[in-house]
Amino acid sequence: MKMKFIELKDKDINELKSMLKEKKAELFKLRLELKTMQLTNPSQIAVVRKDIARINTAISAKENS
Repeated sequence: MKMKFIELKDKDINELKSMLKEKKAELFKLRLELKTMQLTNPSQIAVVRKDIARINTAISAKENS
């Protein structure tokens, strides 16, 4: 599930930070599965990394405004 920046800009900072924590945990799990040859779709890692970048962008935009 790819998220869009528009969905993120309406959320508050605490909600964004909890989403960021969840995405980082998901990325860790995916990397672990990749190393143990259990990951069937390696492109999921790129999607999660981009989601993390979008969340970080939304957090920095909230903090700067």
